[in-house]
Amino acid sequence: MAPEAAPLSSERPVVWLNCAASLDGRLAFAGGARARLSSPEDLARVHRLRAEVDAIVVGVGTVLLDDPSLRVRGELAGGLPRDPPTRIVLDSRGRTPPGAKVLDATAPTLVATTERARERFPPSVRTVVAGAERVEIPRLWAELRRLGLRRLLVEGGSAVLASVVRSGLFDRWTIYYAPFAIGGGTAPPVLAGPESRNFEEAVRLQLAGLERLGDGFLATFLPAR
Repeated sequence: MAPEAAPLSSERPVVWLNCAASLDGRLAFAGGARARLSSPEDLARVHRLRAEVDAIVVGVGTVLLDDPSLRVRGELAGGLPRDPPTRIVLDSRGRTPPGAKVLDATAPTLVATTERARERFPPSVRTVVAGAERVEIPRLWAELRRLGLRRLLVEGGSAVLASVVRSGLFDRWTIYYAPFAIGGGTAPPVLAGPESRNFEEAVRLQLAGLERLGDGFLATFLPAR
């Protein structure tokens, strides 16, 4: 299922969150070591999603740990999109390394940063200031919509997912649960950031779908209205 584009009059893009987690809600192994949790079936689903959106969003932590290219693999997506999605990195302090794959000029790249960042990126990389001390999701979404981006796929990591979920500015969240338990205290959870002390502070969601996918299962959630 492809995300619908936001109407031209919308103040923000349509936002689809997606991640793969262990059964106990971890995105990676201890210390953030990469865990390939998606099954082949889920990986193909993700690349089909990538091919349908205008931009893919990750945080600088994901770039530092995994160095993803954030490109669409045509053999998994059933073909390459006419225009590759823009790769967007949320980087409040300008920590994206010069040699990161997202800066390789093979696809459009945008770094969302803040007024305090002093890092300079290659001429092919667009920068957007979206906050004073940290990237503010409402401000960034409004700026991306102004730039003509109507469909976003947010892939993580845990700090970015938490910021978007806490903001409430998203439309769909799919989580692929792999048949593994990781445990421990340093393996990153699906959501980082502030903890909820009660139900009033928790983010309420509506289960919209549940299906088996490969060796795991895919859960789809919508924001509770």
